[in-house]
Order: sequence, then C-alpha cells, then structure tokens
Amino acid sequence: MMAAVLYGKESLQIEPVAVPEIGPQDVLVRVRAALTCGTDVKVFRRGYHARMIVPPALFGHELAGDVVAAGEKVKRFRPGQRVVAANSAPCGKCFYCRRDKENLCEDLMFNNGAYAEYIRIPGRIVEKNLYEIPSHISYQDAALIEPLACVLRGLEECGLEGVETIAVIGLGPIGLMFVRLASVFGARVIALGRRQTQLDRAEYMGATDLLNTSEPYDHAARVRELTGGRGADVSIEAVGTPETWQLAARMVRRGGVVNFFGGCPSDSAVALDTNLLHYSEITCKASFHHSPAYIHKALEVVSRGDISARDFVNSQEPLTKLLEVLRHLMSHNGHMKTAIIP
Repeated sequence: MMAAVLYGKESLQIEPVAVPEIGPQDVLVRVRAALTCGTDVKVFRRGYHARMIVPPALFGHELAGDVVAAGEKVKRFRPGQRVVAANSAPCGKCFYCRRDKENLCEDLMFNNGAYAEYIRIPGRIVEKNLYEIPSHISYQDAALIEPLACVLRGLEECGLEGVETIAVIGLGPIGLMFVRLASVFGARVIALGRRQTQLDRAEYMGATDLLNTSEPYDHAARVRELTGGRGADVSIEAVGTPETWQLAARMVRRGGVVNFFGGCPSDSAVALDTNLLHYSEITCKASFHHSPAYIHKALEVVSRGDISARDFVNSQEPLTKLLEVLRHLMSHNGHMKTAIIP
C-alpha cells in the first residue's frame, strides 16, 4: 500500500509500505478520508511529537473508513462496516483513569497512520474508541469527531451553567468549533481573530460579536464594553501564544473562567497579573486531549448535524499531494482542513 512516512523536520515521503498485519484483537481499516489538522502541521514542522509520534513513523490521525479485516477475538466489528476511530485509548487502570481523568492516562496509547490506504486499529482502541458510522453521516463528517471531542471536553470543563457570554480567541478550525458549539449551547459568542475571512466564518458559525485582533486597540477593554463593563463569563484561548494567553486572562469578568486550550511552544513562559487573578477570583484551567466518553458525545453532535464537514473542510486531495498540502498549510495561517483521499 502507499502511505505517508514522517522521517523528521519537514521530511515526509509517500512511499510503498506493507499492509499492516493485525492481531486477534485488532481491526484493519481501509481509509476513506483522513483530515489534516493543526497538530499534524506542527509535527511536520518540528519533525516529531513527544507523546504522539517519533520518526520514522506513519503519519496522520483523523480518519474514517471501512473495516476490511477483524481479528478472531473482535466481536463488535466485521468487514464491510463503516467506522471511525479515535487516535488514542486509555488503559482504564492507572491512577488517572481511576479518577475519571482518562485523557491524562499514564499509559495513553496513541495511533498514527491515517495518511495511508490502510491502517491497523490496535485492540485497545477497538475496544474503547472505535465506532460504527451512522448511515446518514459521510466519512468526512465522521473524521471530525477526534478534534471535536477535544473541543467538547474543553467547553464542558469550563462549566456552562449560568454562562451567558463566551469569548473565543483564535479562529482556526478548533476555534471555530468552539464558536459553533458555544452558539449551539445558547451562549453569546465574542470571536477574536486576525483575518476578515476568519471573522466571516465565525459569524456564519454563530458568533454575535467580531473583534479583529490585528487592529491596534485594547481588545480586553472592548470585550468589557460589549458585556456591560464586566467581561466575558468564559474566555477560550485557541491560538497557543503567551500573548494570547495573557489576553484571555484579561477578558473575563470577576469569577470568570479562562481555558488555555492552545498549547504554547515547550519553552514558553507566561506572566499573569496575580492581583487580577486573586481579587477577581478568576479560574485558570487548561484542556488536553479527549476521552472515550467525549468521542462518543462528539459522534452524537455530528449525527445531529450541529457540526458538519462542509463548514471545516474546504478541499480534498489525493494522498500523493499530502506534502504539497502540508507546505501550503504551513505558509497559509488560517486555512481550514483538507480531506486526504488515499
């Protein structure tokens, strides 16, 4: 089969490799759609991911496809089923899993290889994080559930009871998912982005107020103006820079919640106003990854039609064009997802 193999920093080859062999608890899936994402672009740029992938390795993790073979111990899946697989599964036994923090599992299993004709789904993921796709959902819609699960968890972790206004900084695919879901949950959404095209998309997704962060004014003060002088109930940072982390903390009201969702580079340090945090009782939190419960919830959201691939995927390309696509994504910040069709 043909597959994308990551060899290091901006080093990727589309080359023939053996079709993966499966064990008694595994499933072999023919990939029908694999979606690009910001994490893949970062991994391509840096050449590795400390937890998810160490080169040389098969690449890609958002996928949907068809079961073509199942191990003899697999009971729930059979050849011919349309399925979507998450890119990880927790152990279910460690300190964090026992405390309902499966995203922090000490033995979190990751799986890569979506940019290929076939992918092996390991037994643990088959057991915990592989789902049949409802007949009315397309492969591309289904492939959205992995990032959507992360967003769902991030939003719910903020505590939505009594929340009226949510500010979202960063309007890439992840930020726009936050905008869309916050709107679906009934919140007023203030969207902050650097490009008019991003702001237009945010408005289409349900944002009621749009702020262009490329304009030279105090954006935190503008958020307070839009909220009667208080600030947003929740602010979500979906960029991953120290500057936007600081901005997010200044945008919330007293007693508000800040979610630092965007991961900064590993050597980053952020200075926050301790007087503001303490006397305004601001809760600062971060959200990492997903859990099987949120993968299931995300599939339900897609099944209801609250999120659709047509709003996030603006092109599709064959596997042979993946390197070209990744280079384009590196140089065109704000681009949406591309569906890779092996």
